[in-house]
Amino acid sequence: MVGGTGLYLRALLEGIFPGPQLSEELRERLRQRAAEKGPGHLHCILKRLDPAAAEAIHENDMPKLIRAIEVCLASRQKMSEMWKHGRQPLQGVRILRLGLDPDRDTLYTRINQRAEKMFASGLVEETARLMQKYGDSAGPLTSLGYKQAVQLLRGEIDGKTALQAAQQAHRNYAKRQMTWFRREPEVAWMRGFGNDPQVQQNCISIVAAKSSDRQQA
Repeated sequence: MVGGTGLYLRALLEGIFPGPQLSEELRERLRQRAAEKGPGHLHCILKRLDPAAAEAIHENDMPKLIRAIEVCLASRQKMSEMWKHGRQPLQGVRILRLGLDPDRDTLYTRINQRAEKMFASGLVEETARLMQKYGDSAGPLTSLGYKQAVQLLRGEIDGKTALQAAQQAHRNYAKRQMTWFRREPEVAWMRGFGNDPQVQQNCISIVAAKSSDRQQA
C-alpha cells in the first residue's frame, strides 16, 4: 500500500472506533462559526473539549476539527479516549513500514512544479465547471489547489497569487505529513524519492532481509 494520508494508514492498521452518528445540524453550526471566526476558532473549542485531539489535528483542518467536536459533544467523551477503545487492528499480516525522506529543497521544488502543472493543465477551467454544477461551497472545492482556483474565479486573488498560495499550501501539507509519519513506530526511512533506483533497491533489500529473518525464525 502506498499513500501519504497518515490517518488512513493508521485506520487500516489499528482500526477505527465506532463513533456517534453524524449530526448535519451541528456540523452546519460549526461551519458557520468557522466562516465567521475562522477555523482557528474551532481549534480553540476542541482544545477545551479534548486537548489531546486538538494537538493531533491541524488548526486549519476544518473537516477533522468538526468531526472531533461532534464526537465529543455527541458521546460526552473525549475523542482521544475513544481512539483507544473499540478498535480492531489488522490481523493476519506482517507490517513493514517504508518511508521516503527526500531532500527538503528538492521536494519543495517538485511541489512547486506540480502546482504549476495543475494550473497549466486546466485546474481553473475544471473548477469553474464544478462550481457551475455544484456551487462554490461544495466540500471538495476546499481541497488544495481547488480552494485557490475558487478564490481566483471569485475575483478575490489574481492568477499569480493563486498559484503561489497553492504552492505554499502543498508545501505546508507535505511538512505536516512528515511530522505525522515521524511519530509512526518502526519506519525504515529512505533518503530520496520513490523513483530513485537506489531507493527502490534499498527497499527491496529490506523486504528480502525481513523475509529471510522470518524463515530462519
